[in-house]
Amino acid sequence: MSPMRLIILLVAAGAAIGAALLVRGMSGPSSPVAAPGEPVVIEKEVEVSSTQVLVARMDMRVGSLLTPDDFEWSDWPEKAVNAGYFTQERNPDAIEELSGSVVKVALIQGEPIIGSKIVKKGETGFMAALLEPGLRAISVEISPETASAGFILPDDKVDVILTYDVEVVTERGVRDTTVTRTVIENARVLAIDQLFGEVDGTPTLTGSTATLELAPKQAEVLAHSSRLGSISLALRSVADSDENDGVATANTQLLNGGDEGGGVKVFKNGSISGRS
Repeated sequence: MSPMRLIILLVAAGAAIGAALLVRGMSGPSSPVAAPGEPVVIEKEVEVSSTQVLVARMDMRVGSLLTPDDFEWSDWPEKAVNAGYFTQERNPDAIEELSGSVVKVALIQGEPIIGSKIVKKGETGFMAALLEPGLRAISVEISPETASAGFILPDDKVDVILTYDVEVVTERGVRDTTVTRTVIENARVLAIDQLFGEVDGTPTLTGSTATLELAPKQAEVLAHSSRLGSISLALRSVADSDENDGVATANTQLLNGGDEGGGVKVFKNGSISGRS
């Protein structure tokens, strides 16, 4: 073989090997390249220190009475913890201490509890925070005999019953008789000054004063009724508490000298014929 032919064969063999390596490199996996204009996302885990903060477990409207079920501890970034927050480290008994408080400013689920948004029991403004807008709190004296033997508790609904004496004139002369009327229905109980006691051997909570939530005119009816006679509270069933959309009603005729206003009634032949 001539030298020239040998050189040509060597060059051809080198070119074939180079082409094979080039094809192999092109068919192998390639590194991902971001398309023009696309942001490059670099994932990196960053550990953030957190602490347990007391938050609202659900949405709560103004006037809601807080119970232990309304709170929960939640992780909160330590750098974002406000000085007014209740933390498990500083306030481990916060749930027990704040139970029984009233919501002063509406809370949303997951919102940290702060002192300015609630009123603790015994603080100034506690009763005012319980009241619905436009309503009034008025108290009335009660006893176990006139308040369902101590089974009436705050947030229950009651009817107010008035019992009083009137004079009636019959054909045989003037005599006294007792009249009983339901003057207010479906009133919400705000508070009762409860004391532990016993009724027929059964432990109960008794009190001497009940505070009801009423509209201004209804409060006048209750005040007037308490001067006319004795007041009794009748506990309503939960099934009846939504009657009239849950709003209390009252017989305001009592304020205008109506049939419930006492006075002298004249009876003839078993029926009322007039009033004097």
